Amino acid sequence: MRSPRTAGPGRLWIALAACGVFLYLPILVLIGMSFNASRSAFTWGGFSFRWYGELARNGDLIGALGTSLVVAVGATVVATVLGTTLAVGLARHVRSTALEAASMAPGILPDLVLAIGLLSFFTLASIPTGTLSVLIAHSVFGTAFVVAVVRARLNGTDASVEEASRDLGANAATTFLRVTLPSIAPAVVAGALLVFTLSLDEFVIAYFTAGPTTQTLPIAIYAMVRTGVTPVINALATVLIAITVTVIVVAARAVRRTEKPAS
Repeated sequence: MRSPRTAGPGRLWIALAACGVFLYLPILVLIGMSFNASRSAFTWGGFSFRWYGELARNGDLIGALGTSLVVAVGATVVATVLGTTLAVGLARHVRSTALEAASMAPGILPDLVLAIGLLSFFTLASIPTGTLSVLIAHSVFGTAFVVAVVRARLNGTDASVEEASRDLGANAATTFLRVTLPSIAPAVVAGALLVFTLSLDEFVIAYFTAGPTTQTLPIAIYAMVRTGVTPVINALATVLIAITVTVIVVAARAVRRTEKPAS
């Protein structure tokens, strides 16, 4: 009979394998079905690249994908800059519970409430709804996530190093660029990736703020699902997975390069 000590690791590996199957098996099935020759999205009819060709010829989906990528990249840049600046200010300069709560509110509020509020703001400010309004809306809730991630990293760093930099004659900008930013770079990258992925698949806020002439990818997919799902959706999802994995790998390598001098 196996002792509890020897049985423990085996059960742990079984549990980890079960979690991996639960998390990744649907994604692998989706990728496999994107090479399905059948018109049914759920019945295998042989291996084919047919639906990737159909996707390339679908102007509506390609246009919606381009709009989503533009919004996601723009929102990532804006939210990362604003969120990092706000997190550093709250952690190092201004200690305010009210400001912290306000900075986190867009990430906590229900999407429907935030969407209605943003639509009301755009209407009152006479800002036309379209790609720009969606980018602004995604930047608003994305900033909250960047603040949360970067602030957590700042709480674990030693502020005395920054004080020593200023004591040695460096100004605030030099201290931030040479000391603070390298130490929080992994958190900044993680926050940026989080905003990018959330913006890419966000539906409710985009649906309210996009207007009648602008379609993001989730809105276009929603319109297609209402009339019937085809394997084109599987091909599109596979392309998005490939883009996401590529961005994560590139970001991980960039973070490793920034950490090498410190080690």
